[in-house]
Amino acid sequence: MSKVLKIISRIVIAITLFLFGGEVYVAMEMICRGYSHYSMFIVGGLCFLIIGSLNEWNKKDMSLVKQGIIGAIVITTLEFITGCIVNLWLGLDVWDYSDMPFNVLGQICLPFTVLWFFASLICVFVNDFLLVMWGVKKELPKYHIL
Repeated sequence: MSKVLKIISRIVIAITLFLFGGEVYVAMEMICRGYSHYSMFIVGGLCFLIIGSLNEWNKKDMSLVKQGIIGAIVITTLEFITGCIVNLWLGLDVWDYSDMPFNVLGQICLPFTVLWFFASLICVFVNDFLLVMWGVKKELPKYHIL
């Protein structure tokens, strides 16, 4: 395969993973809250793409705990930035964690950061599975907890 085709293939895979992550996140919100917002599609897609790629960036096998912690930080950070833009600046009131414990400006909170840890682990497994299914990876990585 030529170098140009490899680059195009990687771009198509990244776009597909982004679209998949965005769609799944919006679907989860629709099931749990009954509504979503297009900004959540963008955040979900970015999170899935970034978190699913964590073990690709690291030459050594990254533990699941480390991937979960980094993933929770990534999601919480993107959620905070998005919340500041769509909720505080634009006033769209997409979500409000003001009633949740340990919240920051009502945009992020500790209970959801813990939830994002576990969601990140699901992202890692699903991303790896999709890449094996599509023939990008030969096999699933050997996961280790610590």
